[in-house]
Amino acid sequence: MAAWLHIIGMGEDGLDGLSPPARAVVDAAELIIGGTRHADLPVEGKRIDWPEAFDDLVALLRQHVGRRVAMLVAGDPLWYSVGARVGRAIPPSEIVYHPQISAFQLAAARMGWSLADVETLTVHGRPIEQMIAFIQPDQRLLILATGADTPARIARFLTDRGFGKSPMTVLAAMGGPEEARFEGRAESWSAEVPAFNTLAIECMAAPEAALQPRVPGLSDDLFQHDGTVTRREVRAATLAKLMPMRGALLWDIGTGSGSIAIEWMRAARYARAIGIEPRADRRMMAAANALALGTPKLEIVEGEAPAAFAGLPPPDAICIGGGLTEPAFQAAWSALRPLGRLVANGLTEADEKLLLKLDARYGGELVRLQVARADRTDGVLKWPSLSPITQWSLVKR
Repeated sequence: MAAWLHIIGMGEDGLDGLSPPARAVVDAAELIIGGTRHADLPVEGKRIDWPEAFDDLVALLRQHVGRRVAMLVAGDPLWYSVGARVGRAIPPSEIVYHPQISAFQLAAARMGWSLADVETLTVHGRPIEQMIAFIQPDQRLLILATGADTPARIARFLTDRGFGKSPMTVLAAMGGPEEARFEGRAESWSAEVPAFNTLAIECMAAPEAALQPRVPGLSDDLFQHDGTVTRREVRAATLAKLMPMRGALLWDIGTGSGSIAIEWMRAARYARAIGIEPRADRRMMAAANALALGTPKLEIVEGEAPAAFAGLPPPDAICIGGGLTEPAFQAAWSALRPLGRLVANGLTEADEKLLLKLDARYGGELVRLQVARADRTDGVLKWPSLSPITQWSLVKR
């Protein structure tokens, strides 16, 4: 079918800012779908407001297949906008996209920043806590925000982590006659800003700032735990074998405090994780850790392996840190996608015996991890060892 749906990016300058082809599409459209800010546009086609739910929007579009339909969105329809989601519901061959300058481009221009050297994020309709993982010394952030209180909440995140001196700039209505700019520092932020805004942050770390890199191996002290947290050295080695990748899904079996799942999600953009844990107290700790460390989308599932796997989407990687049994491995291995990575960490003699058996049958790599941390109590250097870990890893080919 020929393209019938045109998704058109529009800035604060309205119809006047459209390219001639995009303007011609709007003028010729039978149906125009837009937000409340598009209500007064001088157009001929029938105008319909955006439905609140995305599923309702798709249903509305499908009712008008074959008609000349124009959908108006802000900025670039394929950059943190609804255009990409519509493109997954309607064949791309039936859609024509008309991009406009995005809020990120405008904000970078206003700040004089190279867009290639900036992290671009959105908390529009998403948990604000996800920006926490990007708080790094000397990092520049551009954040699409919704809500007049969002910059103040982000300012608190920065201040609590020792980045209170960070300059913050809120830009609103960019490119239009009501364009506004608000400036301040995180530790003293008090500006009243419009609900729709773009936030520019230049992260400045104080000497006492919390350093939380996205490379795996965060300090154990950053996690709430009951003593069973995967130690940072073992965690870093485990994540190296799991190989976090953009958009990939991890099953963290026996997630405990959630440390493996959280570091997996921090390590790659849009990485997803499901933590499987039978104990309610540990599920609560994992949820609290996920919020504090910037991975609020961690999904936590109650249950024991392998029964808890029922209905879960197939993973790209699996970590078995608790509940290691042969039935759990067999079910996990069966669910793992091709080229998926599996890592199992064993602490007990029984765990090691099972891992040796599985290694003999499936191949892979066996490693014994032994960590000794310096202890200078009473001024005497000692090297007490943590419990050794037997680690088995393999790739499904």
